[in-house]
Amino acid sequence: MKKVKTGGGWPAIVYSLRKAREAGGLWKFWKAMRSRNACKTCALGMGGQRGGMVNEIGSFPEVCKKSMQAMVADMQGAIQPEFFERYSVSHLKGFTPRELESCGRLVDPLLYSAETGRYHTITWDQAYNHIADKLASLAADETFWYFSGRSSNEAGFLLQLFARVYGTNNVNNCSYYCHQASGVGLSSVTGSGTATIVLEDLDKADLVFVIGGNPASNHPRLIEKLMHLRRRGGKVIVVNPIVETGMVNFSVPSNLMSLLFGTEIASQYVQPHIGGDLAMLYGIAKRVLELDAHDQAFLDEHCEQWPELRQQLESLSWDEIVAKSGVAESDIFQMANTYAEAKNVVFSWTMGITHHAHGVENVQAIANLALMRAMVGRPGAGLLPIRGHSNVQGIGSMGVTPKLKDAIFERLQQHFGVELPTTRGRDTMDCMEGAASGELKLGLCLGGNLYGSNPDAAFAEQALNNLDLVVYLSTTLNTGHAFGTARETIVLPVLARDEEPQPTTQESMFNYVRLSDGGPRRLEGPVSEVEVIATIARKTLERRNAQATSAIDWQSMQDTGRIRQAIAKIIPGFEAIENIQQTKEEFQIGGRTFHQPKFATTSGRANLHVHSLPELQGEASEQLRVMTIRSEGQFNTVVYEDYDLYRGIERRDVILLHPDDLAARGLTDGQLVKVAGPAGTMNGVRATAFTEIRAGNGAMYYPEANALVSRQLDPKSKTPAFKCVLVTVTADVPLADPRVAVHI
Repeated sequence: MKKVKTGGGWPAIVYSLRKAREAGGLWKFWKAMRSRNACKTCALGMGGQRGGMVNEIGSFPEVCKKSMQAMVADMQGAIQPEFFERYSVSHLKGFTPRELESCGRLVDPLLYSAETGRYHTITWDQAYNHIADKLASLAADETFWYFSGRSSNEAGFLLQLFARVYGTNNVNNCSYYCHQASGVGLSSVTGSGTATIVLEDLDKADLVFVIGGNPASNHPRLIEKLMHLRRRGGKVIVVNPIVETGMVNFSVPSNLMSLLFGTEIASQYVQPHIGGDLAMLYGIAKRVLELDAHDQAFLDEHCEQWPELRQQLESLSWDEIVAKSGVAESDIFQMANTYAEAKNVVFSWTMGITHHAHGVENVQAIANLALMRAMVGRPGAGLLPIRGHSNVQGIGSMGVTPKLKDAIFERLQQHFGVELPTTRGRDTMDCMEGAASGELKLGLCLGGNLYGSNPDAAFAEQALNNLDLVVYLSTTLNTGHAFGTARETIVLPVLARDEEPQPTTQESMFNYVRLSDGGPRRLEGPVSEVEVIATIARKTLERRNAQATSAIDWQSMQDTGRIRQAIAKIIPGFEAIENIQQTKEEFQIGGRTFHQPKFATTSGRANLHVHSLPELQGEASEQLRVMTIRSEGQFNTVVYEDYDLYRGIERRDVILLHPDDLAARGLTDGQLVKVAGPAGTMNGVRATAFTEIRAGNGAMYYPEANALVSRQLDPKSKTPAFKCVLVTVTADVPLADPRVAVHI
């Protein structure tokens, strides 16, 4: 298909009208999108009590294709019981991610057994009792609990509370496979694992770095901020091995001038080799030092380890920096000059920075660069991890992590009068390893797609298949329901955020807590997440005669207001949440935004970090560095469209390679190839000439390409290296052979 020349624009408007038709008409869709509920997709910040299509500071209209896609998926009709009579799990494995998502809404509890090989409907009582019986029969540390970022603060808090009083710290969330490196890295610098800025700070910046990401596809509402920055004379430096259409030019549909004429986004576009970011960041820092553009007074007064970092920067040679980054010295000098001249700078990044074996070090190096010019600790400047799911940050705030912060641990015990476990909890990959080894017997997943999120897809399937029971709380089908089945699998249909019978809250990437009103249910059958969790907790703990049965009134914990009362007393910074349903006053969490150079560290000073530059991987002639990517028509593991409009790609079973890399291997555009990676091999992949990618690097779509990705982790954050997979690409079968079916 033909690649568009700009992001957004008229195609986005036409697409919106098509989605409205799918949802049952423009007026029905409009009302759904305008309801007072936080957006269901990215964490940029839209909705809440200002109403849908309004951001945190009141700008309207703020909407994107991602939010529309999620809404339309939730407005689908019900999957009827006959569907599961017709399709066994082996049939479901043949469905694409898009086909599974578009089957409709789940409305009946489902039970799968390996013996029958298919799902069948059961009653809610049967489902609850089956789960409670199994939980009561197991040792607590034979279970694990996985949380998606699409759930509410209330559901997240309640489920982690249940897991703790049940007796395990095997509590983790989807951030371990995305932005955990950001949280760990930022905590080591400022003492807080989140953004140091608020949304308004972007309006004061005159330079924004966008490193290792493609927000034009994945966080489109951010592009409006970049549009206004460019119009007031500011600059945007984009760092990405792929030249992404929407990061070059974007036609913001809500702005007439931009819609008609487009808006240039990147003022400089730099393409490092995959894995070369750390060396590039050190190169910029070295040049800033050479220009004497650093803020010596700030570094002396407000930072630790500046002498050590300075010595490291001075000792690095430009030959080493260029070789290990793949970025020309002239490009690094240009970035440094632009940075040195700017007054207010925001550094933003996504998973192109975190999905590496040195992801935490990447984040620390970005922070080093910002601190060198005092771009943290003042308005209009700072650090911004661009997070995906709309409440992934809130789930973390609610204590969904193996080890609770000491203050939360003590307050939980005191508030509820319970004794919590002190055993070491398992992170997400550790839970998968435990499932594979047989140490873990049961997994409970609050939303998400644990199978689809995992590297080494074959191992993920094997690990989940080895469990006695896995429980999914879901709204629609995904690949996890097909490949991630245990000996028994129960799927519990839950309400979408805007269908909840009670208000819930969510937290944006800017540490802003929003209130979602909920709304009328669209279909009979699904149940509120907090009702499901409280019911399972009550039934399980009654069977175990646990202390928490009497200490906690689980029936009353079905009231989200009651949960918020507990959150206000237990989670630091969330005191205002107790009365948010009555006051309707959404709020900024205290202690996380740094507009003054006083940080949340023990010393009150920011911590600089010194690193050795890793060797650039994939330099062998037969190897290619491949990064997994998302298309413009997907959100996380959910695929809404098989085509990728912005890259001009019609299908997903492809590897995008520079024409020079095709020629070097004797391959032609469109030829079927075999891609061999550290975790497995994919056959029948279509080699696709893609001039926009840096030669020596390749790209394949996630989650399908997870079959290649190893279980190598960043040792500090336990985040997999999805963005640097070393592969070999060879001819599979002749392109002209019509008998060969493409398969992944």
